[in-house]
Amino acid sequence: MNQLHEILNLAKQNKGVLTTAMVVKAGFSRGSLKYLVDNGRLERAERGVYTLPDAWEDEFVNIQTRYKRGIFSLDTALFLCDLTDRTPVRYHMTFPATYNLSGPKNSGILCSGSKEPFYSLGIENLITPGGHTVKAYGAERTLCDILKSRNHTDIQVVTDAFKRYAARKEKNIPLLSEYARSLKTESRLRAYLEVLL
Repeated sequence: MNQLHEILNLAKQNKGVLTTAMVVKAGFSRGSLKYLVDNGRLERAERGVYTLPDAWEDEFVNIQTRYKRGIFSLDTALFLCDLTDRTPVRYHMTFPATYNLSGPKNSGILCSGSKEPFYSLGIENLITPGGHTVKAYGAERTLCDILKSRNHTDIQVVTDAFKRYAARKEKNIPLLSEYARSLKTESRLRAYLEVLL
């Protein structure tokens, strides 16, 4: 029974969320999770993701646990970077170019594929509204991504995101410019920065 208490403590330390991988890494059996679910001490939120009954379910964590190679991007990353007030209705993720997108697409995720070095460019650990850490593109990378016409980001969302970024104390214009060069959005970025800075 001591093992069960340790698993529940592990969940408490992780803001009420637990994954199968965490339990196995800590040296506990997967069967313990089933036992805790059957006895109402844990709830199965998603395949491989469990929560304490009183914990707030974090959809960002559920999705990223299911699709580990997915990086939150575009409108979803804007939300996580606090560059928009619009809560994502559907989540957008970017995957490696060779990743089979049928699973995430069937789950309702808006998917993009990206080759290296662009896939890894600008990945950060960001905090969800539930207080958990997920992988997403940071503010500078996301601002460059939303400037690409193929991403069809609403012009009002783009303008608002740049206004919010310009008002920040911790903005990194040299990094933003470097990403714009790499992602070939320099001329569009310059147009926004000339107006806002």
